[in-house]
Amino acid sequence: MGISLKKKLGIFAVMLAFVVGLSVIINIVAINIVADNFKLILDDNSRCHDFQEAMEEESRTFAFYVRDRSEENMADYKQSCAKTKQCLEALPFGYEQIGSERFARTWNIKNGYENYSDKRDRLLEMDSRDEMYISSLYEVYEMQTYLQTYARRLVQVTLKAGNSSYLEKLPLVYRMRYGIIGFSAAVLAVTMVLTRVLSGTLVRPMVLLAESSRKIAEYDFSVPDLRVDNRDEMGDLVKSFNKMKRATEGYINTLKKNSEIAELLYKEEMERVETEKQLEAARLELLKSQINPHFLFNTLNTISGMAKLEKAQTTDQMISSLSSLFRYNLKMSDQIVMLEKELKVVEDYMFIQQMRFGGRVVYEHKLELDSGAVMIPAFTLQPLVENAVIHGIAKKEQGEKCSSEPGRRGCMRLYPWRIQEWE
Repeated sequence: MGISLKKKLGIFAVMLAFVVGLSVIINIVAINIVADNFKLILDDNSRCHDFQEAMEEESRTFAFYVRDRSEENMADYKQSCAKTKQCLEALPFGYEQIGSERFARTWNIKNGYENYSDKRDRLLEMDSRDEMYISSLYEVYEMQTYLQTYARRLVQVTLKAGNSSYLEKLPLVYRMRYGIIGFSAAVLAVTMVLTRVLSGTLVRPMVLLAESSRKIAEYDFSVPDLRVDNRDEMGDLVKSFNKMKRATEGYINTLKKNSEIAELLYKEEMERVETEKQLEAARLELLKSQINPHFLFNTLNTISGMAKLEKAQTTDQMISSLSSLFRYNLKMSDQIVMLEKELKVVEDYMFIQQMRFGGRVVYEHKLELDSGAVMIPAFTLQPLVENAVIHGIAKKEQGEKCSSEPGRRGCMRLYPWRIQEWE
């Protein structure tokens, strides 16, 4: 399990090549054994048969040449003699190789052909008119007949010996066939074992990786981590795959959470936009509501003008104070104003209250600094004075004049930065 994939594949290839090579060698050896045995039998039969045919061919060409000693017949005769001699020399002549019977017949042929060739050559040197020519010619014909007969018998003996050798070696051929089948089965078994080992260390992890990858592609991260016994590159790949699966799962969960957060933010943004729309609508309504204050100011100015025409100074002053008070409250947009403006608003407000309550309200203010040089927050003094009047004086049946002595009822003092009410 700790061997690298490259070494595993190398070992598998070497063992497979060894098994296949051994199988090929055994098959070749078996085929060679069978082929050599049958080749020996066929070669022996072929050589004997070639000598028989060569001897017959030599007899024919000799007869033609004896009757007609032309150059063409002489060339055919010499060629057939050379072929016969070559085939005679090619005949097997080993005693241990061909056996006693074939050796004896081959020896008879060799000795007989040697005597025959001497007799034949002497005949061709004789004159045809010689009285011994005819007897010598028939003697050569008789020797050719004997040699052909010996050649046929040699062929028969060779065929018989080859048949016996074939029958003797046939069981070995059958046993070799079964041996080859058994060896092939063993080679197949070894190959299957090697393939199973390689499949367990390489193919099985790949199949598990493919199955897990298909499930992960369907966003199914519930599959457990892969477990393999490999300590090679495939084991490292499986470990990296498990880490990648967990990292991907965490990344997707983070994306889901981010998506949920983004959705919440989107909802909040939509709510904010809706709030802004409502605020804009409120601002529009406020803008519309400012039409009425303008109308009110114009009306008050008209009444003030009529009061001046009628010489009603008090009414004119009240209308002017009320108009100034409304204008300051409705039109003021600054956050910081001069103290002088705040005091003017308080004076207008107190004038209206004096006109309302008569002698019940008496006020005075003392300013110890330049009101045009001091800045204070807008609407600082008026709410204080208004609360003091409403909650401190309005419920009293009568008031008293202000004094510098503390403890006097219904008296207010206005300081630059504070309003103090005394009981």
